[in-house]
Amino acid sequence: MTLTASPTTASPTPAHTPTELVAAFTAPQGFGDTTLRDRNPHAIELLGGIPDPSVLPATELAEATARVLARPGQPALQYSRTAGLPVLREWIAERERVPVERVLVTNGGFHGLALALQVVVERGGLVAVDNPVFPLFLRGLELSAGRVVPVPVGARGLDVEALARLLDEGLRPAALYTVPDFHNPSQGTLPSEQRHELVRLAERYGFVVLADNPYRELRFHGEPQDVEPFNRSSHVVHVNTFTKTLGPGLRLGWVVLPEHLAADVQALRSRHDSHSSTFVQAVVAEVLTSREGFFDDTLDTARALYRRRAVALAEALEREAPGAFEVEVPEGGLFLWPRVVDDTIDTELLAEHAADEGVLYQRGSYFPSGPGTDAARHLRLSFGDTSEDALVEAARRLGRAVRRQGA
Repeated sequence: MTLTASPTTASPTPAHTPTELVAAFTAPQGFGDTTLRDRNPHAIELLGGIPDPSVLPATELAEATARVLARPGQPALQYSRTAGLPVLREWIAERERVPVERVLVTNGGFHGLALALQVVVERGGLVAVDNPVFPLFLRGLELSAGRVVPVPVGARGLDVEALARLLDEGLRPAALYTVPDFHNPSQGTLPSEQRHELVRLAERYGFVVLADNPYRELRFHGEPQDVEPFNRSSHVVHVNTFTKTLGPGLRLGWVVLPEHLAADVQALRSRHDSHSSTFVQAVVAEVLTSREGFFDDTLDTARALYRRRAVALAEALEREAPGAFEVEVPEGGLFLWPRVVDDTIDTELLAEHAADEGVLYQRGSYFPSGPGTDAARHLRLSFGDTSEDALVEAARRLGRAVRRQGA
C-alpha cells in the first residue's frame, strides 16, 4: 500500500464523434436523488463526503457567534450585499490571491456551480465533464437541458490529452466541468502542468472551465498543485466551499469569477435569493479573522485525522480481503476508490452482500460514466466521519461479503 493518487483504470478514448459520445454517456436511474436520509443505526455507513465533527471548530464558532450578536445594532441580523460581506470576501480574496471584486459568496459549492452554469451555458448547450462524474453536477445541468460529453479521468485527474484530441476533432463545448483536486469519485489530482494546459485549451477554443474544488484544503500527503492557472484565467470559474472544512450546515462557499463574468453572475444572484445569510457570513468571518493562522491550524488537525483513517481502512481491506481489491491511499480528500480485481466478483451483488453484513458504501456504478472507464468495478468508501475501529470492522464485513461469492 502506498500514499498516492488512486487510479481509475481507463482505456484510450474510443474513436467516437462528439455526437456519439454525447449519446453514449449514461447515468444510473435515480442518480440525482440527494435527499438527506436518516442513518441506519445498525450499519457502518461509508457513503458521503462528511467531515468528522471532532475537527469542526464548534467551540470557536460558538464564541464567534456570541461576539457577533453582542455588536451594537445587531448588523448580522440585517440585510447584506449580494456579493457577500466585505470582510469575508477580503479574507477569501487574500487566500485565493485575486482582487476582491472577483469573489462572490454563495450558499455552498453547488450554488456557485448552478449560478455559473446559468450564465455560461445556453439552454441545450454542450458541456464536457469528468468520466466518471460527480452526479449532482448533472442534476444542476438539467436546469439548462444541457448535453454532456465525457472526458476520461485517471490517477492524474482529467485526461487533458484526450480532451485536446476531442477538441482537435471538432468538439466545441460551452464549458468543461472537473474536480481538479482529489477527484470525486476517482481521487486523482490534476498536476500543475496539466492545469496550465487545460487553461490554454479553454482560452484557445473559447470554453469556460468550471473547476469544482471542495476537497482542495484536505491534502494530507504530497505537494499541493498550483491553483494560480485557474485564478488568473478569464476562462475559469473556480468554485470552493467551507462545507468540508468548517461544516456543511453553514451552507457557505464562494466562487472566483473572471472579471467579465462577475457582474453577470452577481446580477443573476440578486434575482435569486439576494444574498447568503448575513448572520452566518458574519460568524464565519469572525472566526476566520479572530486569530492569525486559525484556519490552517484547524485544517492541520483535520488532515492528520483523515490521513490516519485513510491508511487504516486501506490496510484493513488488504488484510481482510487479500487479493480482492487494488487499493491506493490518495494524497487527500475523504474517499478511497478501490478496484475489484477479481473478474468473477459481481460488484452489484457484492454491494448487496455487504449491506447484508452491515456495511454500506457508494457503488462505482452510481457515478455516471461513458466509454473508457471501469467505474462499475470500483467502490467509493468514505472515511471522513467514521472512527478507525469502525473502519476496520467495515473492512472485516466487506471481507465476509467477498467470501460469500466464492462460497
